[in-house]
Amino acid sequence: MKETKHLSIRMDLELHDKLQYIAAYEGRSMSRQVLYLITTCVREFEKEHGPISPEDLA
Repeated sequence: MKETKHLSIRMDLELHDKLQYIAAYEGRSMSRQVLYLITTCVREFEKEHGPISPEDLA
């Protein structure tokens, strides 16, 4: 089983409501939508800059 971490973020109400709308439109929960966006960000970063290795994370 993979280890997981908890991330808590604060956002204004309008941004929250818009994210909730988009998540529902895409058929995801808000949590899954945030994970999708983070994964997309990491993928794009690695595409431009190369893979992030475990050594980079130490």
